[in-house]
Amino acid sequence: MFVIDTFVKIVTHELMRRSYDNTPAGAPGRLDTSFEVLGKDSNYKFIDAKPATEEQILRAHTQHVIDQVRHESEVWHHQLYDMALLAAGGAIQTAMIGARGEPAFGLIRPPGHHASRDSFWGFCYFNNIAVSLLELRVHGLKNPEFPQISSAFILDFDLHEGDGNIDILSPDRRFIIYNPRGHGDEEYLKDVKLALDISIDVDIIVASAGFDQYKHDWGSNLSTEAFYEIGHLMYEFAMERCDGRRYALLEGGYNHDDLGKNVHAFCEGLRGV
Repeated sequence: MFVIDTFVKIVTHELMRRSYDNTPAGAPGRLDTSFEVLGKDSNYKFIDAKPATEEQILRAHTQHVIDQVRHESEVWHHQLYDMALLAAGGAIQTAMIGARGEPAFGLIRPPGHHASRDSFWGFCYFNNIAVSLLELRVHGLKNPEFPQISSAFILDFDLHEGDGNIDILSPDRRFIIYNPRGHGDEEYLKDVKLALDISIDVDIIVASAGFDQYKHDWGSNLSTEAFYEIGHLMYEFAMERCDGRRYALLEGGYNHDDLGKNVHAFCEGLRGV
């Protein structure tokens, strides 16, 4: 049964506020308004992220990816490898909370949905969604008291298609990956709702949460209210179809001033208010 909990757990770390590379995702100050807005709301609890192990990364990636990320970190960005492990570990923690029926959001970076099994690009290094879902599966098999998570609906509402999510997870037909389309709030939300309505039953719903669809961001498409509605559609799906199990991980979103209010709006929908 799902847990009735008015709190949203925010998995993050102060180190996430530091710049770790020269991409827009790693830019200084990108997460500041999210820390500020969420930190002012008593319905949100911050949890420190812990790094993933290489064993956990290898459930989604080849050794080649690990070696390449480590090499890039050594040559160009000294904190990059450690930050990528921290993001993946935070994703796993977020997933563990969500699997218990509590709303959870991974305020993490680097993002991950462009990282494929044997390569990475697009500001991504390790695929946080894939690492977290595959860890849930293994954890459930090893721990009889933990929910058995073998299927998921992955709602990727980032501006850019998550080709890494598709590469790693789509061969397993129990993972449904959907990248909505539609110009403006009405069309976009209609598309999301239809995809959820016709979905088969799954064990959990998760989001690659990209806020670059925002009307004052690269996508010039969605309002802050639309992000709330996306979160609420996920909440309704979770309560009706998968015992309240839901979580989301930050992907894109480059309007630093408004990222915090957009994340907050989405999370308010996700917690069902």
